[in-house]
Amino acid sequence: MRLRVLGVLSVLCLVVVFLISGTILTSASRELTQELQINRAASLNRLAQVAFDAAGDGDNVRLQREMDTYAALYGEGIVVRVQQDTLESGGLPAERPDVQNALSLARLNVSGTSLEPLEPFGTDSHVIFRPFGSASQVLGAVVLDVHADKAQQKLRERWLLVGIAALALAAVLLVAAARVTGWVLRPVLRLDSAVHELERTGRTGRLPEDGPPELRELSRSFTAMARTVSASMAAQRQLIADTSHQLRNPVGALRLRLDLLQLELKTAREHDAAEQAMAELERVEEILDGVLKLAAAEHRASEGYLRAAVRSADHAPAQPVDPYPILQGEVERAAPLAEKAGCGLVLAPPPRLPALVACHPEELAQMAGELLNNAVKYAPGAIIRVAVRPHRGRVTVEVSDDGPGLSDAELTSATSRFWRSPRHSSVPGTGLGMTIVEELAAANGGRLVLSKAAPHGLSARIEFSASAFIVVAPTSSEGGPLA
Repeated sequence: MRLRVLGVLSVLCLVVVFLISGTILTSASRELTQELQINRAASLNRLAQVAFDAAGDGDNVRLQREMDTYAALYGEGIVVRVQQDTLESGGLPAERPDVQNALSLARLNVSGTSLEPLEPFGTDSHVIFRPFGSASQVLGAVVLDVHADKAQQKLRERWLLVGIAALALAAVLLVAAARVTGWVLRPVLRLDSAVHELERTGRTGRLPEDGPPELRELSRSFTAMARTVSASMAAQRQLIADTSHQLRNPVGALRLRLDLLQLELKTAREHDAAEQAMAELERVEEILDGVLKLAAAEHRASEGYLRAAVRSADHAPAQPVDPYPILQGEVERAAPLAEKAGCGLVLAPPPRLPALVACHPEELAQMAGELLNNAVKYAPGAIIRVAVRPHRGRVTVEVSDDGPGLSDAELTSATSRFWRSPRHSSVPGTGLGMTIVEELAAANGGRLVLSKAAPHGLSARIEFSASAFIVVAPTSSEGGPLA
């Protein structure tokens, strides 16, 4: 937007400079032309008067002397026809076509004392003429070859001065246009950034009130709206977390009462009913645990976005850690459940150079545990592969399986809250695992990527960008790097 607005203003500024410069240069050309024309017309009239006197007394000596004096002074040629005599001076031949044309017109009592507007690099020779005689008879004509080289030199100097002034004015106008554009658009860009921040984090800072009055009012209105939205979202999150936490107490009491009730039951039918109630209660507990984890993950994600936005010491990033030992621990923890489900767990060897990721160890362990539990639960009997791969400025923590996997449509919905594939409706679960992993990954500057594994199955990758990891070369026993 800034470039488009600045481009339009720049074009308008250049058009204004061009119009002003053109007007000044046209005026300068007209002024110098009129000055030259007035001066030469006066000389032409004086020579015509001398020629008229010479025609009366028949003495052309004085006329020739006046012509030679003028030609020597101004370097311009003169032709005078006095009745049947033609006098020349200054090297102007009477046979030149434009001179002959002027004499012919003068014989018809026509004058030509106007000059064409001067141009800085045009022709510098112009012919003016006028007849002389009595009221009823033309006795002769005077033709003057006007040289405009000095006037053109003045015009060129003025063109140079106007050009320099035009460049200076254009520079000033362009700088002013850039300042005005920044003044007008700076609040708009801040507002756009605040909208994106509010979308990502659910909160935003107070916008500075600057720029035009309308934009200052818009900034104030947006700040008030953002505060209301942030407070509403925070209250909603807190309500979900508090409700989930408060429900744990009655659910725990209900479990205790069901345990006591089972001791009093006598028939098999009553025991089956109690076991079904206990299963539903366990599902409620699982959902509550998932909601609490999701609320904590969303809170951490909002903190991560805020840290990236403000870069302050109060939101210091996590210290780099080696993800491989954490994955190793989670694989060992998931081994009994995987064995029970008939799954094989394969942990790839560690990278040759340890890759450190800026992630909280507990949250990385939670993400890896969720992905492993998800693979064991929904891909029984599959081979589950776990690996850490540094590649082209990224570190990827990957958990993949060769199970049934998900379709393209299901992959796009897999991270939605409480979403579960229709094929897995009989498998216990809450549909919150992938959502929790996605939020925790965002909180630590990474992202969750789900894709199909080859030849079949699901690949879940947590990718950390180059700014979030450091590669450290192993050192020898003496402390130097290994070759």
